[in-house]
Amino acid sequence: MIILTAILLLCGLQVMPDAESIRGSREPCSNEGEIVNNGYVECLKEHCPNQQGCYMLQDESKDGCCHRCKGCMYNGEYKESGSQWSDPYNPCRVLSCRTGVVTESEVTCHTPCRHPLPPLPGKCCPTCPGCKINGQHVTEDRSVMLLEDPCLKCHCDRGRMTCMKKACPVLNCPPSAMIVHPGECCPQCIGNRKLMDPPNGRCLLGHSLHLSGQKFFHEDRCTTCQCQNGTSLCHRQSCPVLTCPADRHITLPGRCCPHCPLALPLNTTCTVAGVTYKDGEAWQLDQCKSCICQEGHVRCAMVQCTQLNKPCPPNFHLKRDPGQCCPKCVESDGVCTVFGDPHYRTFDGKFFSFQGSCKYQLATDCVGNTFSIRVTNDARSTKTSSWTKTVSLKVGELKVNLGDRQRVKVNGQKVPIPFHLEGLVTIARENEILHVQTEIGVKILWDGNSFLEVSVPARYKGQLCGLCGNYNSVARDDLTTKRGRVVLDAEKFGASWRVGGKRACTRPNDPPPRAVQCNQHLPYRRFRDRLCKPRRSDIFQACHKKLNYSIYFKSCLLDMCGCPNRHCYCESFTAYAQACQRLGGSLPDWRSATGCHSPH
Repeated sequence: MIILTAILLLCGLQVMPDAESIRGSREPCSNEGEIVNNGYVECLKEHCPNQQGCYMLQDESKDGCCHRCKGCMYNGEYKESGSQWSDPYNPCRVLSCRTGVVTESEVTCHTPCRHPLPPLPGKCCPTCPGCKINGQHVTEDRSVMLLEDPCLKCHCDRGRMTCMKKACPVLNCPPSAMIVHPGECCPQCIGNRKLMDPPNGRCLLGHSLHLSGQKFFHEDRCTTCQCQNGTSLCHRQSCPVLTCPADRHITLPGRCCPHCPLALPLNTTCTVAGVTYKDGEAWQLDQCKSCICQEGHVRCAMVQCTQLNKPCPPNFHLKRDPGQCCPKCVESDGVCTVFGDPHYRTFDGKFFSFQGSCKYQLATDCVGNTFSIRVTNDARSTKTSSWTKTVSLKVGELKVNLGDRQRVKVNGQKVPIPFHLEGLVTIARENEILHVQTEIGVKILWDGNSFLEVSVPARYKGQLCGLCGNYNSVARDDLTTKRGRVVLDAEKFGASWRVGGKRACTRPNDPPPRAVQCNQHLPYRRFRDRLCKPRRSDIFQACHKKLNYSIYFKSCLLDMCGCPNRHCYCESFTAYAQACQRLGGSLPDWRSATGCHSPH
């Protein structure tokens, strides 16, 4: 009967389908950054937790729509799957709940010092003064794992090191669905399954069904379990830390834990890669690993980088500093984009258009005066439109001029590409775009036509001014004039940052008339739409969930109104593709698909 019930249960296993997404249209906003998701107003379904590895998925709860993973009943109290707790009367006794299975085990303490100190209040294990093991220094913010025993971990607290070894929790998936990742101690389940609870308080563990009250061994001699009203209560023994190499461990038949042979070799030196080390001598393998020679055996320790398993906050990314083992979350550079009949996206995400045809201060360090970027706009013989024609970067005594068709001058002299000036600037061409990298961290991308992107390190927050805004993480005050007044009119704002006098203008009346007249003849409207819509095809499919493409689409339509040639739509494509790639999207051949090749 038990076998038949198990067969019926397992036949009912289901692979969970992906949740259907809500259908509808997305609404843009003008101040990207004031709301989440790159300017989208979105309706979202309830976020369901990741149930990867759960082999007892149950129907959704009464007050929600998400499937839940079977928890555990322990001493009359319900425990969520994934929870861990300690015995309040015995800190060395730890318990966990995983998919209907409670695992109870005793912590094994390891004291790699001759004179250990007593455990800290409320803790289980004695501590060692100082924070170093196997030649590896243990810092306060992370733990160290011993390579010969991944289950043994050490951490430092106020100058005292604690090393302990915990038993792995009992898993409810079959052995074929278990995987141990390199460098990890415990296996994990892959996949999931959905089924109802077995009747009459029975317990399903792996492929085996057990009666309530039944005791049984599970997997190995280290684990004994008992079924109690639908929850498997398992006791798993934690094996002691051994000092001999893993290839010398001996496990006797019927025993749980291995042990070292009684007679150990008397050799007290270690030879690694042709280098001989004395007993007690330590050496560093790399920034993360170190080893020590102990009685002829090499014992190594490796720092664990916990940040690798945690996502960084928005606008942050992982970065590993030279000489450091673990990366850390650092704030991403601020980015300002200019494209087409100039459309601007400020460092803080404010979108606006400004068709002035003079010279303007784009971005400047108004506090430290470390750099200045100016742009000259060209009307290209139009009455209401303009495009960025040249870019001027000044860093100290260095001056870089970027002209049309990607012509470059450094301190007044034409230079070939690539170009490098030691300690000052590097200029290269990549994917038909010029990349200018300065030693102070300011970067410029320029396509030689009208697309321009400026990125600055986060340390410049609150120090900048110009058309790219003040970079203070607040989009609503980005239209701050040169006199410090916040305005709503983009033309008043843009005109306030004009430099160079009227001689730098290519149109007598500037700024241009506010209303941009566009040919509304049906064939021309269809022509504009056809050129501006390819971003909705499969070419840009990877970008649609990352970026508000409607803003770029509207910018493209505006660009085509005063376009002196057929390729004005390409600047919106360039800006959209660059922003998408910066967010991790892959666009290997978008230029060929859209016919947008750099004119240089």
